[in-house]
Amino acid sequence: MPLSSIMLFAAVYGVAVASPGPGVFALVARVLARGTRGIPAFVAGFIVGDLIWFAMAATGFALLAQSFATLFIAIRYIGAAYLAYLAWCAWTAPVEPLEGDPVRGETGMRLFLGGLALTLGNPKVVLFFLALLPTVIDLERISPLGMIEVAATIVVVLSTTFAAYTLAAVRVRRFFDSVRARRAVNRGAGTVMAGAALAVATR
Repeated sequence: MPLSSIMLFAAVYGVAVASPGPGVFALVARVLARGTRGIPAFVAGFIVGDLIWFAMAATGFALLAQSFATLFIAIRYIGAAYLAYLAWCAWTAPVEPLEGDPVRGETGMRLFLGGLALTLGNPKVVLFFLALLPTVIDLERISPLGMIEVAATIVVVLSTTFAAYTLAAVRVRRFFDSVRARRAVNRGAGTVMAGAALAVATR
């Protein structure tokens, strides 16, 4: 695939990833409330979800995905429910040191599956890969090597963008060191996650 095509995709995809949405809100809110522990697994779920949608679009399974619309609606509600769970944890968690222990039961696998479910059911992601992507890349002529190049670009762009959001959230989080401020941040983050859950569930 020509370098110009890869660069065009990277630019369009980067804008889509960086624009505020349920995934970005969930990531930032969780870092503000709980720190960076478990974030790599959480982001990995987003990456795998995007790769699944890309594979469906690139291999002609978009129509098949539409046939399983009910399944993806169910996944969307699972993702929304997980965001609601994170919101509840943020609201009810005791105020801990900045690098305190993660929420009890919040394992890496659970975070990964939460990020995956949120991505698979996110209308913004579905719209990008099934509607916008074909206008950027000629999926009917893409080669196996081209698919690998696009997949690698997805991993790099999404990882880099989410790492930047994570670092920004960490910087903001360190400004709030009093118990009252930390509690306010936790509840504010919980409110944001609850709002993201509502947005995912109702779109």
